[in-house]
Amino acid sequence: MSTNPETPVAEVKKKREYKDFGHEEEKATHAKVDMSEIQLRAEDLYDKDKVDLETIVVDDVFKLLQCTEAGLDSAEATRRIELFGPNRLEAEESNPFLQFLGFMWNPLSWVMEAAALVAIVVSNGEGMPPDWEDFIGIVLLLFINSTIGFYEEHNAGNAVKALMDSLAPKAKVRRDGSWSEIESAILVPGDMISFKIGDIVPADCRLIEAVNISIDQAALTGESLPQSKKVGDQCFSGSTCKQGEAEGVVISTGANTFFGRAASLVGQDDDSTGHLQKILAQIGSFCLIVIGTFIIAEIFCLYAGFRYHYRRGINDILVLLIGGIPIAMPTVLSVTLAVGAQQLAKYKAIVTRITAIEELAAVTILCSDKTGTLTTNKLTIDKTTLKTYGPFSPDDVILLAAYASRTENQDAIDACIVNAIGDTSRARAGIKLLDFKPFNPVDKRTEITYREESSGKLKRVTKGMTGIIIELCTRNKNEDLENRLEADVEEFAARGLRALAIAYEELDGDDHEAEGNGFELIGLLSIFDPPREDTKQTIDDAMALGVRVKMVTGDQLAIAKETGRRLGLGDHMYPAKVLKDGPEPGGRFNTLDEMILDADGFAGVFPEHKYEIVKRLQGLGHLCAMTGDGANDAPALARANVGIAVEGATDAARGAADIVLTEPGLSTIVHAIRGSRVIFQRMRNYSIYACAVTIRIVVCFSILAFAFKFDFPPFMVLVIALLNDGTIMTLSVDRVLPSSTPDSWNLAEIFAYAIAYGFYLTLSTIALVAICIRTDWFHRKFGVTFSGGMASAAHDHNDPKLHTVVYLQVAIISQALIFITRSHGWFFMERPSVALFLAFCLAQLISSIIAAYGDWGFTDIEPIEGGWIGIVWVWDIVWFAPMDLIKFAMKATIIKWLRERHETAVQLETKQAASGVPITRTQSRAASLHESLYSNRVSFLRRAANKVGFRQKVSVKPEELRRFSSIQAAQTGSVLARHPSRPAA
Repeated sequence: MSTNPETPVAEVKKKREYKDFGHEEEKATHAKVDMSEIQLRAEDLYDKDKVDLETIVVDDVFKLLQCTEAGLDSAEATRRIELFGPNRLEAEESNPFLQFLGFMWNPLSWVMEAAALVAIVVSNGEGMPPDWEDFIGIVLLLFINSTIGFYEEHNAGNAVKALMDSLAPKAKVRRDGSWSEIESAILVPGDMISFKIGDIVPADCRLIEAVNISIDQAALTGESLPQSKKVGDQCFSGSTCKQGEAEGVVISTGANTFFGRAASLVGQDDDSTGHLQKILAQIGSFCLIVIGTFIIAEIFCLYAGFRYHYRRGINDILVLLIGGIPIAMPTVLSVTLAVGAQQLAKYKAIVTRITAIEELAAVTILCSDKTGTLTTNKLTIDKTTLKTYGPFSPDDVILLAAYASRTENQDAIDACIVNAIGDTSRARAGIKLLDFKPFNPVDKRTEITYREESSGKLKRVTKGMTGIIIELCTRNKNEDLENRLEADVEEFAARGLRALAIAYEELDGDDHEAEGNGFELIGLLSIFDPPREDTKQTIDDAMALGVRVKMVTGDQLAIAKETGRRLGLGDHMYPAKVLKDGPEPGGRFNTLDEMILDADGFAGVFPEHKYEIVKRLQGLGHLCAMTGDGANDAPALARANVGIAVEGATDAARGAADIVLTEPGLSTIVHAIRGSRVIFQRMRNYSIYACAVTIRIVVCFSILAFAFKFDFPPFMVLVIALLNDGTIMTLSVDRVLPSSTPDSWNLAEIFAYAIAYGFYLTLSTIALVAICIRTDWFHRKFGVTFSGGMASAAHDHNDPKLHTVVYLQVAIISQALIFITRSHGWFFMERPSVALFLAFCLAQLISSIIAAYGDWGFTDIEPIEGGWIGIVWVWDIVWFAPMDLIKFAMKATIIKWLRERHETAVQLETKQAASGVPITRTQSRAASLHESLYSNRVSFLRRAANKVGFRQKVSVKPEELRRFSSIQAAQTGSVLARHPSRPAA
């Protein structure tokens, strides 16, 4: 092979351009004021008008930081923690008290709070005292719901925090004269730190020793290539050491680092709300409309029609307000999500945005990184494709390649070759090393000269780039060999495998520096990043769940296709440039959207490409999850419905992500999808139940008031609501099966089921009351009576015993409804959790005891005998039995029609998108005023916290870290890197 004489010129040109692209050369400076005026405090040390620790001579750094190369002692380090704070960006911590109040701040709670005011203020009339009992009961109900929600969410937060704490990075530091490993969070300016290949730089530092050091700053500045560093240079916190080892003195920590300064450039609080808040708003609106309609009807009917006294009508209205509002809904859904977050933490998935669990259940496409997620991120020798050309066997070729590899301070290629022989000690067993030439960018090969102990002969082996090695070979080299080699290399390239050639020669005599008898090509190794063992099965599992996996990688197209073939993903991969150029004219795709939807993956992808892919898939109506690991991935992570930071991701990526994985691989994501669908089913079951109970209470007691002038005591509705809420909380741990397809909120279905169940339960109560008032059938058949021994309630439609009978009937069958809504088939075929069943039994026992012994002067009820309790139980069982049939009838008729209509609408939208007609995407983070009211953490509470001094320190929200990682902030970071003396403002 001939050498192109222009190559050196091209290389020089490339180097010169690369140097211009990197950091500008900074000349050493001195403090701009007398150093004696500068005190050891953040205000002085990081005041660029006085001194620039990033560029002054290193000796001045030691003087200003009052430290030496021997490091600090423990006492001084502790003192400096007080001065400079911990070496981390503090995530904003919500005040527990305000978090608790947040559970009472949504329209559903407002209605209950309004009911409390009605009970204590508006009810105070006609010579009667305020309704203290109802007021206290309503406030108690609010506090119980808020307490449960706060407790569960707090517990989930603690579980997540514990898992995050386990990820705390470590740093090697010299303190008290000796080296030790500590958490990087307790580093302080003036500490002496050490790091080597593979380590994360724990704080901004100036190097005092640098041995062949190369630093990857891509996650911070966007530079794609590692930067060589020398003594005196600055290294940024969060960058990665790719080569060599170094020691340095810490010059800034926490918010004063390069990363911290860039984070300070981001915007203010983001009050956007999640998809779940939007659903809550719509369900809440449904309930409020139903309640409002019947309250208006009662006002006209009771006051204008029946000429009710003021106080009597108020009590009837209170019944609708208290009983109709699903006050526990925000709490139940929050508890369900919080418990779900704890469960996902067991799979090493940290949920940083709790409502992302609900969105993950609806994800239809998962865009996954290749390296480290689908693959092991460890180069491996593919023994099945190894080629041999000389007298050596494949195992011998690998062993000789291992001889020509370093056994310590290895690069990735040396490590994979040495590991390929199994027992790594064999890489030096039976030979005596005489000379070793490591890989360098000029020679592009390694070489070992050794003495074989068994024969005493001197031998030499070299491995490296194919073109370089074949040029070295002189023995047994011919055109056929070169043609064969070229064909093998092309085959490897087509499959995305990196080729590595091996050559061998023997030496005469004992001079290990002498020329040998000529190198002979003996083998060609293929190196690749193999798929993880569980990845293929995991992808199959994801597809079985209705989630399509698309590979999005920065690697070459051939490598992406080979990985796709091995994983069963397919090889319909496209280079990232198609996102700009679009499909070829006359090709199989008419639009870019069609191509993206069909693709199995994309190669050569940059962060902005990820963003574009997610944006277009969402435009086609899909909910997307996206994985990422670097700060530059943050825009795509933030854009995705669910952003997933993979194991080993940077702080910036974690800040932008909704879910953070602490274990490598795709299996954790699939576990999370399955878990999120279980959680979604629990929320859906509760939503149907809550809406049905609202209709059941409001319609039932309104009709009873209209038809019989029946005035149910408001306090007993409170008792029903309290027992219901206690039971329903256990839904958060109910036993449900995840759906096999992506879930979505079909509110039309939920409302349809709720209306059917609600009217049926209403009918069960009205029928019971009608029999009690119009006939004496129960007295004749079972000997039961009403107050004063009356056989029926015809004499008094508001007989206290009739109130008790209605209370018990409503309490039992309303709670039993949950067993219908939680099951897809016959209710007895799907076993509930032990907690739910026991809570139901306990609530019914309490209801029965209240019915038997409740004789409270402040509410209009009287105890009923055992005969009445038995009658009510049998009555409810008889009415409960056919409810599964109602469910099946709904599925076969109305629900089927609703689903067909929904599918038709989706297909129409997809066609419009494919034809280039823009469609409106369902935003994952809704921002309308009404929807935002359902967010537990609202802006006014945060402002109140600031004013009353609840917040003790300046902190950076996770959303702010997300915005720090945007493209604009990355560009700002590059400017800061090239001009570090410029004030970060």
